[in-house]
Amino acid sequence: MSLSSQDVLQAMPPGGLFAGKRWLSSPEPFPLAPPLVAELEKLGHRLHVFLKTANDLYYRSLQGRVPPWIAAYLDAGKPPELLAAARAPALRQALPSVIRPDLILTETGFALTEIDSVPGGIGLTAWLSQTYARLHPDKPPLGGASGMLEGFGSLFPQGADVVISEEAGDYRPEMDWLTAQLGPDFAVQQAETYQPRDRAIYRFFELFDLPQIPGWRAMQAAAAEGRLTLSAPMKPWLEEKLWLALFHSRPLRELWRRELRENQRDALARLIPRGWVVDPAPIPPHAVLPGLEVNAWDELAHFSQKERQLVLKRSGFHEDAWGSRSVVIGHDVPQPQWAAALRLAQDSFATSPWVLQQFHAAKVVEHPYFDRDSGALRIMQGRVRLCPYYFVAHPASPAPGSPPGSSPSPSHPGGTYPSPIRLGGVLATIVPSDKKILHGMSDSILVPACAAV
Repeated sequence: MSLSSQDVLQAMPPGGLFAGKRWLSSPEPFPLAPPLVAELEKLGHRLHVFLKTANDLYYRSLQGRVPPWIAAYLDAGKPPELLAAARAPALRQALPSVIRPDLILTETGFALTEIDSVPGGIGLTAWLSQTYARLHPDKPPLGGASGMLEGFGSLFPQGADVVISEEAGDYRPEMDWLTAQLGPDFAVQQAETYQPRDRAIYRFFELFDLPQIPGWRAMQAAAAEGRLTLSAPMKPWLEEKLWLALFHSRPLRELWRRELRENQRDALARLIPRGWVVDPAPIPPHAVLPGLEVNAWDELAHFSQKERQLVLKRSGFHEDAWGSRSVVIGHDVPQPQWAAALRLAQDSFATSPWVLQQFHAAKVVEHPYFDRDSGALRIMQGRVRLCPYYFVAHPASPAPGSPPGSSPSPSHPGGTYPSPIRLGGVLATIVPSDKKILHGMSDSILVPACAAV
């Protein structure tokens, strides 16, 4: 079926999907080879196990059963009131119900750069999947036409309030559309004025923004008492990129070996780029940072451009830690800017840790798009970021007034960790090949991914 730019544009909801933002449309979904599709179908379970293990290691670190510095790293800069509330005993096993990794498509597979448990794009990906399934029935999107809607809806059998902050306001139109599709049991609410009403909550605000959201304490207390489902749980340690660096930490190698099955560990090791926590503590004179072979972070400032195949970014709990705001690609900036970023990372360690990751080059692909002005079909040489959305299926939530723990729910686990995990859909963002950071919209093609035929 041959599509025109008008076919896609006419399917757009009247209110749009992102406030004041636009992207390039394409007549085709993005095709993925069968081996890559198979990897995506397995990845949700692997990431769920990874987050479960991270959560367990954090609590064991607090208890001194594993190195205490693990929890100390993850708690850096967090308000004591938030940490105390987040550690409520009833919520110990609470995990995110939505898991969205950011995957760079490389020549050999995927490179994982982040795991987002409060992601944008759910409504957008649902609309893209629905629209392209209708316009292109011969190339069904991964997850199916309604996979995103069914996946999100399955998290909240009795409905939910989607509580969204001003900080995340650009995403409100997509959530307005999403909740309208799900029916009257779902509604979008403003986080800054919201008070819980014994009704499930989907949290669409960042934890660093809590000073602007007075009702967060009541939401957290209601979740801890089992009166409502709150997803994602307010656990700041689960929203840190530090975990990707700690996965490769040599001192923790045996811990990960004990906690993860060999096939899970090996699959994650292939996926997660090697990383380091930028801890400015002095290194003994006879030692070096493994893999970097330097005795101090300042030595990295003098690396040549070729040696700076590295990415520096804030770990979390900061307004610059999302949306690629803090990302510095070593070989893409002048040496003085790289040195300044390294110094900032070291100076920020006590309040906002940074991580360093190996840079993995994205594969260059060709994909058609419609010229925004003329509507003519053109071809982009681009690089691809894939965002699969996984929804964790949970047992039914307890009825209002039921005693805590009577029946597990997404953020009140009165029993074991839930499963299975469903792939709802995959958003492909294709950016011009001269861009190193695969983020942004105005010059990017946004389409659902499908299996290649």
